[in-house]
Amino acid sequence: MDIINVIIQAIVQGLTEFLPVSSSGHLSVIQHITGYSGETALILSIVLHMGTLVAVFAVFRKTIWGMITEFFKTIGDIFKGNFSWKNMNSNRRMMFMVIIATLILVPVYLFKDFFTARQGDGDIVFEGVAFLFTAVLLFLSDKCANNTKTGEQMTVKDAVTVGLFQCVALFPGVSRSGSTTAAGLFCGLEKNTAVTFAFILGIPAILGGSVLEVGDALKSDMDVNWLILGIGFVVAAAVGFLAIKLVNWLLQKDRFKIFGIYTAILGVLCVACGIWEHISGNTLAAMFGR
Repeated sequence: MDIINVIIQAIVQGLTEFLPVSSSGHLSVIQHITGYSGETALILSIVLHMGTLVAVFAVFRKTIWGMITEFFKTIGDIFKGNFSWKNMNSNRRMMFMVIIATLILVPVYLFKDFFTARQGDGDIVFEGVAFLFTAVLLFLSDKCANNTKTGEQMTVKDAVTVGLFQCVALFPGVSRSGSTTAAGLFCGLEKNTAVTFAFILGIPAILGGSVLEVGDALKSDMDVNWLILGIGFVVAAAVGFLAIKLVNWLLQKDRFKIFGIYTAILGVLCVACGIWEHISGNTLAAMFGR
């Protein structure tokens, strides 16, 4: 576990977890090229994901705190008989929508291995196709420029739609933030609400996925360099914070299609390289001396 490799992957994780270009897809490609996989990759992935969670809490701390407060207020209102579904404020409604969208993901997570098996399987053609799928979503969502639906106007149908798109994002190469933000825009959410909902929705998904991976990581007997992992954690958190700000700014400026162009190019390159590996019998990792 060398520090340069960890920092590179931390930067990639911090950027791609929130930029709509798929962090799992990028890490899969990098690990494919460098031959960096197995137990080391698993433990590093957990630490870097925790770093990106810190970034989400830092950027959306007011909204998240408002949702936590509304959770306890809701319990009080239910016991007092004062609860009203129609008259919820923005934070309370978003809290319920996050819960509903997350529940959509729970049964799918039982088959998580089916999705993650595509990562580290020695073939990047699938990742390439997934990148192209992400590009299509981003190009289509870029046309949703005049949405006006706010957080207080979100519906259960909106939450279910975004939740289903998040399920698809379990495949490496399909961006979770990109697909859920796009889904929100398809539902008519205004840009800031779509971004906020997409990133906050990622908290239980990232946290739940990391908790499940911790069990596998604890079974390993490899020596862990906590200093290097700590550096990776900090780098991922810092880069993730900046990435969230960048996404929101680009979306407000109607420049979301930049990511569509990038993922389209990356998808074509991955498919081409994957086909070349199949035909030639060589691998990119071998070319880089791994």
